[in-house]
Amino acid sequence: MEAIEKTYRQIVYEKGDSGFISAPSMLVVTLLFIIAVLSVPVQEPQKIIWFAVYPIIASEITSIGFGKVFIKSLWIIPFIALIGIFNPIIDTRTAFRVGNVGVSCGWVSFTSIILRGLLSFQAVLILVMTTGFLDMFNSMRRLGCPAVLTTQLLLTYRYIAVIMEEALTMKRARTARGYGKKKYPLVLWGRLVGQLLVRSMQRATRIHKAMCARGFNGTMPTGNSLSWNGRAFLWLAVWITVIIALRFIDFSDFITNYAI
Repeated sequence: MEAIEKTYRQIVYEKGDSGFISAPSMLVVTLLFIIAVLSVPVQEPQKIIWFAVYPIIASEITSIGFGKVFIKSLWIIPFIALIGIFNPIIDTRTAFRVGNVGVSCGWVSFTSIILRGLLSFQAVLILVMTTGFLDMFNSMRRLGCPAVLTTQLLLTYRYIAVIMEEALTMKRARTARGYGKKKYPLVLWGRLVGQLLVRSMQRATRIHKAMCARGFNGTMPTGNSLSWNGRAFLWLAVWITVIIALRFIDFSDFITNYAI
């Protein structure tokens, strides 16, 4: 639990130096990048690999470092793997052969799913770590994103730490009453999760009543307007061009044909 909380705080609060890159331009580029990555057919992982150009270059320009982004993105791999874990079993058609070993289409699509999720999550990490969540929220509102979505994201951002504190309190209480036990049966863990859900719902009800008493009408106020400048437009134009080229040009075939 402490490790999860530490990772969350690092993702949210450790920012790079975005410099001339404004939050709206970063948001637009990230959205286009994710759309382009997800639109690549699952049977063409060689195209998806080239999209790693964006997280590598963007993380270095913003002084975050790709190593830090890559390590943080590894947390998402188990969840991504659950999406395509049955693909190698379901789709057993042979896609290509490496020597005498045949690689099935299921393994190709499974690899593509992992690459898609990893690169998309890295792009989101760079966005949050460079612009900050509040600037990203303001950019989404200024660009016309529905208030229902942005309000939910902002409240989740603000109160996820509160839920973690509740979980840590329950963990300390369990440790204090455990008489030195380090392992507990699965039934107890189920009860703990249920109690955490109940406590979270009760606290959310109290917070909602307090917000309504202060005039909450379903939307959150935005901050100051985020300006666009020439350098932000340059960042946007360059990456739109690069992303479109990566999506519609197979550089793997180009390099192979050139080498031959």
